[in-house]
Amino acid sequence: MLQRMIQSVAIGCFLVFGVASQGIAADYDHTVEAKKMTFSWKIDGENLAGKLTAETDGWVGVGFNPSEKMKDANYVIGYVKKGVVTIVDEFGTTSTGHKNDTKLGGTEDVKVVGGSEEGGITTIEFSIPLKSEDKNDGNIDVTADTTVLLAYGAGRDSLKSKHKFRTTMTINLGTGEVK
Repeated sequence: MLQRMIQSVAIGCFLVFGVASQGIAADYDHTVEAKKMTFSWKIDGENLAGKLTAETDGWVGVGFNPSEKMKDANYVIGYVKKGVVTIVDEFGTTSTGHKNDTKLGGTEDVKVVGGSEEGGITTIEFSIPLKSEDKNDGNIDVTADTTVLLAYGAGRDSLKSKHKFRTTMTINLGTGEVK
């Protein structure tokens, strides 16, 4: 009997610590949906924890606070290829384009939390600082309205392929209110 209890506790600890070590994010406080895409997030101390899911076998992405169309936005874009999650930190250089932060003298501030691609659904999970030291990222004020760009590409896992879907929303990231 005692041996069974010890085995049960050991298995329970393995499951809890095993899942935590894989970087599976906790529940999110807010979710918005647009067409076949969702963006879920929570404010986690000094960071924004996010999850993007879309009905695609390509990439998914989110951008924050552009000045004009895509220009000046802080982008998080990622895909999953053969089980490997790739997520990059990019900056809107023009109204229709963006480049990797590191190529522009910035830093890679996005942290990969997890991701999957199953049954034609791509999901990435990430964390970014609300107040980045990177000149290209800007700050995210969770008490104010934030312009959020959502997009996904289709057909291949390449950040060079154009989006199949895109939309713009105004969201208060602290309350979850969509305007």
